[in-house]
Amino acid sequence: MDTRNLKARSFDLRKQVVDMIMEGGGGHIGGDMSVLDILLVLYKRVMNISAETKGNPDRDRFILSKGHAVEAYYAVLAECGFLDINEVIQNFSKFDSKYIGHPNNKLPGIEMNSGSLGHGLPVCVGMALAGKRDQAVYRVYTVMGDGELAEGSIWEAAMAASHYKLDNLCAVIDRNRLQISGCTEEVMGHEDLKSRFKSFGWHVIQVDGHDYEALETASHIAAKTKGKPTVIIADTIKGYGSSVIEKKVQWHHKLPNQEEYNQIIKDFKDRKESVLDE
Repeated sequence: MDTRNLKARSFDLRKQVVDMIMEGGGGHIGGDMSVLDILLVLYKRVMNISAETKGNPDRDRFILSKGHAVEAYYAVLAECGFLDINEVIQNFSKFDSKYIGHPNNKLPGIEMNSGSLGHGLPVCVGMALAGKRDQAVYRVYTVMGDGELAEGSIWEAAMAASHYKLDNLCAVIDRNRLQISGCTEEVMGHEDLKSRFKSFGWHVIQVDGHDYEALETASHIAAKTKGKPTVIIADTIKGYGSSVIEKKVQWHHKLPNQEEYNQIIKDFKDRKESVLDE
C-alpha cells in the first residue's frame, strides 16, 4: 500500500477505534488518535514482524509503553492479521474478555502486558541487551507517551541504554503535549527534550508524527545508527483526525455521546477523502 492509501486507511482504523470505545463503554480516545499513525508506520513499513512470523526468534520486538492507547494498538494488530477486528470491537472491555483496556500478552503479537507507565523502555533495554549478548539480528522498539517521561524509571533506562551502546533499540515518543491532568509542560515540563536525550547519550531525531514518510525515514536512519540507541520524538496532535477531540485535554478518556460520535465519524470520512484527493 502506497503512502497516500496507507494514510487514508488510517481514518478507517480511527473509526474502528471509536467503535471499540463506544461498544466497550470507555477508552483513551485522545492518545489513540495521536499514536495510531506511528503504530501503523512501524508495523506496515518498518518492523520485521508479521502474523506469520510472530513466533520467529529473529522477529523484531515491540512494547507499547503507553498501554492505555491499546485501542489503536488492537486496530493496527488487526490490520496486520494478528487479530479479528470485528471480534475485538464486539468484545472490547467486556466482562471476562481477553480484549482488555491495556495490552494483553495472551493475544497474538503482544510481547508484554503494559500500561504501568514508565516500564516499557526499561523492559526494552533488557530485550535489546539480551539481543546484543546473543548476537541476535532483531531490533527492539517501544512507543512512549510524553506524560510518562516524568517517571524516573525512564531515565534510568535511558542511561543504561546509552552505557551498553544499544544501537538495536529505537524508542518513539508520542509528543502530543497533553496528559490526563493537563498540558505536559504544566504538569512536569520537559523543556528541550531533544537536548535532554542527547545529554543521556542518545541519537535523537525529531519529526512530524503524522508524516508517514518522515516516520519511516527516521526509523531507517535509526537502524543504521551505530554505537548508541535512537529516540524519535514524534510531534503529534492529541485527538488527531476530528475537530471534536483535537487538542482538548478532556478527551483523554471521554466517551462520545451520539451527536459527538456522528461528527467524529464524519470528520474521519472527510479527512480520508481529502487525503485521497491530494
